[in-house]
Amino acid sequence: MSRTSLAALALAFAALLFGASFVVVKDAVATLPPVGFVGWRFAVGAAVLLAISPPRQRTTIVTGVRAGLLLFTGYALQTRGLVDTTASNSGLVTGLYVVLTPLLAAGFARRRPHGLVMLGAAVAFVGLAVLTVTAGFRLHGGDLWTIGGAIAYAGHILYLSRVAHRLPVIAFTGVQLAVTAVLGLAVSAVFEGLSLPDSDSLIAVIGTGVVVSAGAFLIQVWSQTILGPSRTALILSLEPAFAALTGAVVLGERLGWRGLGGGALILTGIYVVLAGTGPEDDLPAAEAISAAH
Repeated sequence: MSRTSLAALALAFAALLFGASFVVVKDAVATLPPVGFVGWRFAVGAAVLLAISPPRQRTTIVTGVRAGLLLFTGYALQTRGLVDTTASNSGLVTGLYVVLTPLLAAGFARRRPHGLVMLGAAVAFVGLAVLTVTAGFRLHGGDLWTIGGAIAYAGHILYLSRVAHRLPVIAFTGVQLAVTAVLGLAVSAVFEGLSLPDSDSLIAVIGTGVVVSAGAFLIQVWSQTILGPSRTALILSLEPAFAALTGAVVLGERLGWRGLGGGALILTGIYVVLAGTGPEDDLPAAEAISAAH
């Protein structure tokens, strides 16, 4: 098996872990403040990775801090959104980062996005409206928070594609998680009143911290040293499907015909966007920018 195929399979497994975690997080934030949950969860993941490979170079720390700021923004907004929306909605709306990634890549490369990219983005946003807009054309508050998280995730994918291949993967990932943990706990202390995990949320904190924060993110960062941003986004687009599936199976959530139609449009837009990306979009972001000039 080639390294590219292995990276693709590993990233698909990471997408499964990311998607399934929506159900766990949905239950956990019922008893633990959402941003506090983010902080404790990433503290566990950071402790695991930094114990294995502490950073030894200033570049790893500085770059990890920058990536961590994007990661924290995405997770904080997404987790806050879960308070006021369903796990299935959150997973599907978060999937918009797959549409936004090639659009942002084109912007940074100073080139017009392909026509299919524009079409796919329009289809996906129509799907978002079908899924979330209620009477009076108002989005649910939780879905608005989640859109912000999707934008941050798109920026995070682009940044990883630019820098991850130059750094020690475990230490770099550990620094990102540590930044997310510190910011999460600090923000929680100011706005939520910092709480320790109770017996109901402790298992979720440890499980998502070790399996998803440490495990799945380590897989993603390693995969992005081999795969470019577009292929990464394509494979991670499996995440909302896994989220919807686990939401239906575990929580008994039903999207209904409107929800299913909106979700189908979002996923259709995702794949239309990726079908419209050129070969340069499979390069790491820094190389894609250079190739565009």
